[in-house]
Amino acid sequence: MDRREFFSLKRKANAPSSKNYAGLRQIYSGLTPQAGTLTAQQAAHLLKRTMFGATKADIDYFTGKTVVAAVNELLNVPTSLPAPPVKNYDNTDIEAGDPDLTVAQGSTWVNTVSKGVVSNFQRGKSMKCWWLGQMINQDRSVREKMTLFWANHWTAEINVIERPTFAYSYSQLLRGSALGNFKKMVKDVTLNIAMLRYLNGYLNSKNAPDENYARELQELFTLGKENTPNYTEDDVKAAARLLTGYKIDMDTEIISFKPEDHDTTSKTFSSFYNGTVIAGRSGATAGDAEIDDLINMIFSKTTEVSEFIVKKFYRWFVYYTIEPDTYTKVIKPLAQLFVNSNWEIKPVISALLNSEHFFDPLSQGCLIKSPLDMIVGMAREFNIKFPDATDYVNQYNMWDYLQDQSAKMQQDICDPPNVAGWPSYYQIPMFYETWINHDTIPRREKLIDQLIMTGYMRNNLSLIIDPVKFTEQFPNAGEPNQLISDVLDVLYRVPISVASKATIKQQILLTGQTDDTYWTNAWTIYQQNPTNPTAYNPVFTRLQTFYKYLMNLAEYQLA
Repeated sequence: MDRREFFSLKRKANAPSSKNYAGLRQIYSGLTPQAGTLTAQQAAHLLKRTMFGATKADIDYFTGKTVVAAVNELLNVPTSLPAPPVKNYDNTDIEAGDPDLTVAQGSTWVNTVSKGVVSNFQRGKSMKCWWLGQMINQDRSVREKMTLFWANHWTAEINVIERPTFAYSYSQLLRGSALGNFKKMVKDVTLNIAMLRYLNGYLNSKNAPDENYARELQELFTLGKENTPNYTEDDVKAAARLLTGYKIDMDTEIISFKPEDHDTTSKTFSSFYNGTVIAGRSGATAGDAEIDDLINMIFSKTTEVSEFIVKKFYRWFVYYTIEPDTYTKVIKPLAQLFVNSNWEIKPVISALLNSEHFFDPLSQGCLIKSPLDMIVGMAREFNIKFPDATDYVNQYNMWDYLQDQSAKMQQDICDPPNVAGWPSYYQIPMFYETWINHDTIPRREKLIDQLIMTGYMRNNLSLIIDPVKFTEQFPNAGEPNQLISDVLDVLYRVPISVASKATIKQQILLTGQTDDTYWTNAWTIYQQNPTNPTAYNPVFTRLQTFYKYLMNLAEYQLA
């Protein structure tokens, strides 16, 4: 599969961008709630957009539920946060006197301050492994997908902030706020230790105002550039002065507000903000009070803020091109709902996922999987076995391998390339198409081939897809036509032709024969003698080839 072949298929499947369908979408597709119960295809679509992959068990679970019930369940995220990452590394090369030396293997490192280069490097790897593990072991909710959304929106590179303890607290903030209140999240992120470190908020003082966060707060985090907002350079400077006085003690990793470093003069903003003047304050609560005023002022631009964030939701869950009728019938009303809901995130996501527009066939199978979508989805859908938590060293080793593969495919957890996040979520006009290039396509195919053929070996353990066990979950696996159809319903989001299915059956499952019973007999013999190599091997070999072939087609990369 080369880039040209991939995008030829993608354009064919990519109905939302087709002028031939624009009128149909304009007439029929909007925020009217989708009626009825979920078909298997609709369940797969909903799950692949709200989770990482869709297992057959999950598809079966949601099939037949009403759309409202299914979406409500997916949005009913856990209130408790997952247990923290553990020290999966030993003390090799960790400097003498480093407090990390006292953290026992298998215990968490997140509560112990360490300034060591080696220990923080190891902690950073542990953090990334743990986060990937949360995705693999996610429950039936949208939380992990939304956590990654916010991590791309509120970027913070672990290589810049240097302390994995900061990255951990930040990830938990985003995870806990995933469907909460956006306005509250703005303040929480503003004063989070990772963001203060990342965009130099801790260096911002009245004698040397730092404009980094003040600029990105408006340009990337709340108002955006896409809406052509008219805030000015003077607005950035005024906001920077307002945000002065916050410090980080790197020895204790504690944030404090230093009134003596805070600019107590009043800050005047441009006509874009109606000439708002935020009164300067002094004392221990000055920074907090002025930040509240700043956020209230920004959020008074209700149209700009709501549409900017809603467009990002839409591009994450539906499609990256927003046509004029989509803007009118989907974006505008969702943005108004966002404002009317007092900036609560959950009602907006609920309305979008419940809508006819989301389930429109033109909205399905049109996104290119991100590296994490492909890798984590593959691990989950094929139910790849990982060591359990008691074998944390090997468990983290396997997570580390997959995280490293994702990074090589240009999506590195905790380390997006810059403050704007991964280009695939903002780079106009290509967006998700940037995931596919001359370097990443071979890497995707190589990982697929490895996991289905030889597996990844480490410490005498193997990370590998079991094609026979995966196939056993299909009740009619002995009937080749039904098996192909059932497998494609799980792995693919775009249809393939009857002729293609026939070719796959004849060349792979029947190994060149013409009689369907050739596969049926082989499967039946295996089921009757599952431990007999003579019965097992012919089935295993054909299924291994079958899944390798399906995953190497371009259709597998669409969600």
